[in-house]
Amino acid sequence: MRQGMRKPLPQVLSVLVLAGVSSAVWAAWLGWDQDRDVRADGTATGPYEAWQVIGLVLTLLAAVYWAASRRHVVGAVLGTTAGLTAAAYYDWSDDASGLFVVGVGLVMMGSLAATAVVSAVIVSARRDA
Repeated sequence: MRQGMRKPLPQVLSVLVLAGVSSAVWAAWLGWDQDRDVRADGTATGPYEAWQVIGLVLTLLAAVYWAASRRHVVGAVLGTTAGLTAAAYYDWSDDASGLFVVGVGLVMMGSLAATAVVSAVIVSARRDA
C-alpha cells in the first residue's frame, strides 16, 4: 500500500539542513584553497586537488545516505543540490569572464543527477532489507 506524502515540515527541514551541510562541507573541503599551483614546466593546475574533491564527495555521500535512509529523499536531492550550487556560485562568482556560470550549472546538474541516483539506490536497498 502506498503512503501519502509525509508530513511537509520534516521534508522542508531536511532540505534546509542538507543545504546547510552541503555548503559547510564545500567550505571545509574546497573553500580555503583558492590558489592555482604552478608546476615546474609552467602549467597551472587547481585550485582544487583530487583528494579535496574526493573528500567532499565522500562526506556528502554520508549526509545523503543519512537523509535517504530516513525517507527524506527530497531533502537529500534538493538540499544537497541547492547547497552545492549556492556554494559554487559564491566561491566562483568573482570570475570576471562570466564563465563561472557554466561551472555552476554543471555542479547543479551533476549533483542533482548523482544525488537522485544515490538516493534511489539507498531507498531501494533499504526497502529490500
